[in-house]
Amino acid sequence: MNMLESIKEKSKLIGTEISRTLDGLSEGWRELLSRSNASLTHFTRSKDEGSISVTTSNLLPRWGLLAGELEETGDDVLVRVELPGLNKEDCEITVDGNMLCIRGQRRFESATTDSTFHVMERAYGSFQRTIVLPRNVLLDRATASFTNGVLTVRLPKDEKGIKAQKIVVS
Repeated sequence: MNMLESIKEKSKLIGTEISRTLDGLSEGWRELLSRSNASLTHFTRSKDEGSISVTTSNLLPRWGLLAGELEETGDDVLVRVELPGLNKEDCEITVDGNMLCIRGQRRFESATTDSTFHVMERAYGSFQRTIVLPRNVLLDRATASFTNGVLTVRLPKDEKGIKAQKIVVS
């Protein structure tokens, strides 16, 4: 085998490996986008957050993931959403028609005012996450709890129409 054939063979092998790598990367991005599409949530910072320096404020992401689950049992529709860094007082839940809306506020906290951040991946500010419910629900029997940073909303199913109502987190 001469040198030119050897180079062609190596080039073909490299091309195959690059193609396989790009296919895997492309598949990973497609899965990430499909799974996170609804959970990717916009955070809006208020102008009166005085404890954040201008430099730090420019580094803070404006988008964050609020991963969730929607489960339907024989009797209930269960919604679980991860809300790390929040307390139950920081969120509000409403249902309007077949839309569950979770609003909240994640506040920026820093140990000191003279520190330097090297990684800033958590989004801060107010947010709203809307989840489409698969069934009508009985709002007068709905419950919500907040444990270990996970908000769980239990909505008993109903076959009749529904109207807007606020749900108190216990």
